[in-house]
Amino acid sequence: MFQNMGLYDRIARVAAGLIVGGLYLGGVVQGTVAIVLAVVALVLIGTSAVGFCPAYLPFKFSTKPKQ
Repeated sequence: MFQNMGLYDRIARVAAGLIVGGLYLGGVVQGTVAIVLAVVALVLIGTSAVGFCPAYLPFKFSTKPKQ
């Protein structure tokens, strides 16, 4: 699988995922919203870990610098 995410994109996703995850674990959000936000946080951190965002594919978009 090729990567289509640059360094700053990956850092921003991890930061957002950690913030959302902290809100979930801290009990700030509850109920269905908490579950949805937890899934979003996991997706953000997961896509950042592998460096690939499937949502970029249909638009042929990449934040990774050209080599």
